[in-house]
Parts: sequence; C-alpha cells; structure tokens
Amino acid sequence: MKSIEDIMAMAQNVQNELTKAQANLDTIEVEGASGGGLVKVTASAKGRIIGIAIDDSLIVPTEKQMLEDLIVAAFNDARAKADTASNEEMGKLTSGMPLPPGFKLPF
Repeated sequence: MKSIEDIMAMAQNVQNELTKAQANLDTIEVEGASGGGLVKVTASAKGRIIGIAIDDSLIVPTEKQMLEDLIVAAFNDARAKADTASNEEMGKLTSGMPLPPGFKLPF
C-alpha cells in the first residue's frame, strides 16, 4: 500500500508533467487554410495565432466580404487543428496514468 507521501509525490510529478506539456503546446504549430490555400493561418496548438498569409489575388476591394469569410474559415480551421494537436499531446501524457474511465484532466 502506498503512503500518503507517495501519493502526494506522484500527484506533484503529474502536475509538473502537465505544466511542461502545456508549455510545449505553444511550440507546436498548425496551419489552417481556406479558399484552396489562398488564405492560411498559422497557430500554436495552444491556440495563439502566429501569422496569416493572404494570396495577392484575393486583395480586390470589391471582394472584401469573400476575403473576410475566407479569413474566418482559415482561423476556424487552424483552431480545429490546434485543438486536435493539443488533445494528442495531452493524450500522450495521460495514456500511462491509471485514471478512471471518462476522467478529464483540467487542460
């Protein structure tokens, strides 16, 4: 049987690993795209927007609404990919933990 000190040490270790994993999420980059790649948004797996690229062919004043819609779609694509990357990274960390089925850690 494990002592309370052992359990507390394990909990502290898990907390340290979660902190490292959260920091690592900001170093993983994903790219969202729309309009067949004419608009691209680069984001971290943590959801921080790093950059945006717009093809010159889209910069037409009369097509402003379409460009705005493509930017929104690219941001949403990047966000979905960031969520997927984040879940995969955090899943690697928790895969060896003896957690009850359905238990969610506060990421």
